[in-house]
Amino acid sequence: MSSGAYAESIQQQIIDSSQAFLEQITQQYLADNAISGRHSVKIGRLDPRLRLPFCAIPLQTSLESPAQPIGRVTLRVRCDSNAPWTIFVPGQANLYREVAVSLRSLARNSVVQASDVQLAERDVSSLRQGYMLSLDNVIGQKLTRPIQPNQIISANYLKAAAAINKGDEVVISARGSSMSVRMPGVALEEGAIGQQIRVRNTRSQRIVHARVTAPGQVEVAM
Repeated sequence: MSSGAYAESIQQQIIDSSQAFLEQITQQYLADNAISGRHSVKIGRLDPRLRLPFCAIPLQTSLESPAQPIGRVTLRVRCDSNAPWTIFVPGQANLYREVAVSLRSLARNSVVQASDVQLAERDVSSLRQGYMLSLDNVIGQKLTRPIQPNQIISANYLKAAAAINKGDEVVISARGSSMSVRMPGVALEEGAIGQQIRVRNTRSQRIVHARVTAPGQVEVAM
C-alpha cells in the first residue's frame, strides 16, 4: 500500500469510529433526556497531511467537549497499541425539532395571536437564545422586541400580556379569614396576572400594592 493510500485508510478508520460513536452517544443523550426530534451527525474533514501509525486494536473514542453531544463537538480518538497516539476530531450533531416560528413581521409590544405563529421543524442544535415547543406558551404573550417573518421565537422575546393597564378602573378585593371587602380603585401601572402593581383606592385615596388576579381585578392581603 502506498503511503498516500495508507494515510487515507487510517483517516477512514478514524472517521468511521468517530461517526459511529457520535451517533451512539447522540441517540443515548436524546433518549435519556426524553428529547423528541430527529437528528443527524457528521464528522469534519481531517488534515490530509496527517500521518499516524497503524492501530492494531479498535480505536477508543470519547467526547472531549462540550458536555452534551449537540451542536459542534470535539471527539478524542486514541490508539492504545504499542505505538499509541491521540487525535482530536471535529464533529457536528444537528437536532431538528418542531418549534414556534413567526408567520409575519410582528412589532414590539404587540400581543401574539394564533394567526401569527406556527410550529415548524428547525435545526436547534446551535441556538443560544432557546426556543418554544408549544404555541400555548406563545399565543397571548406580549413581544419584548420586533420579530421578523420565519423567525424562531424564544422565551426571552416574550412577557405576559398586561391584564390591567395604567389608568384602568379596577375592583380591589381584600380577603381575610372571616371577611371579604371590595372597593373601587385605579391602576397606577400595568400588570399581568400574578404581578404586583400599585393601585389607588378611589374612596380613601390610599395607594396600595395589589396582586392582579384577572382583568380589572386585584387583591390585597388583610
